[in-house]
Amino acid sequence: MLITPTLHPPATGHRGLLSWVWPQPVTVLSSAAVGGGLREATSMINFGVPLDYARMDLDVHASEIAKSLGMADDPVALLTAADVSRYQNAEFEGVLVTSTVGVTKPTWAADRAGGWMDYHPGTINIVVQLPVVLSESALVNAVMTLTEAKTQALVEFGVPGTGTASDAVAIVCPTARAGHDVEVFAGPRSLWGSRLAIAVYDSVLKVLRSYS
Repeated sequence: MLITPTLHPPATGHRGLLSWVWPQPVTVLSSAAVGGGLREATSMINFGVPLDYARMDLDVHASEIAKSLGMADDPVALLTAADVSRYQNAEFEGVLVTSTVGVTKPTWAADRAGGWMDYHPGTINIVVQLPVVLSESALVNAVMTLTEAKTQALVEFGVPGTGTASDAVAIVCPTARAGHDVEVFAGPRSLWGSRLAIAVYDSVLKVLRSYS
């Protein structure tokens, strides 16, 4: 089941956030700071933090926020210094993508000049929801496709980089049950991969255009 996120205004502990709550467990593959990796989940948050954010107990912080919203206390949690209220959804033929984009410090992935040394907050968080079950390898393939589509949007908009140093992604799909068909491909020329790529591209570009 695809759901649009709920926007919550700034409150104690965060600078605004987006929340997702699914009626039944879904499969999530993510690079989230809290609850990342491959797991089942019923909730996710993407919350704003200040530029000088220095907490190290991220799981505790995420749990505090989730409890304050009446959610399960173990959500998948993404963090960003970007303004989450500028998020944009994009849907394409069954794939729903939500992006929050901050590009105050874009970076090139391969940077021999030492791009890792001068870090400034700037994060692109992308959540993709698909209505079909993906195999584990297809989930990884989907992350690759997402990243390529994100970079395509950045380059076409004129952002001097392939992303930022703290970008995070989450791929969400139904959890496999007996009798479910499983998609084994999610590259940009596969059926669902191509749909995912277009939705990611559209979502990221919509946020970038909102800034200009």
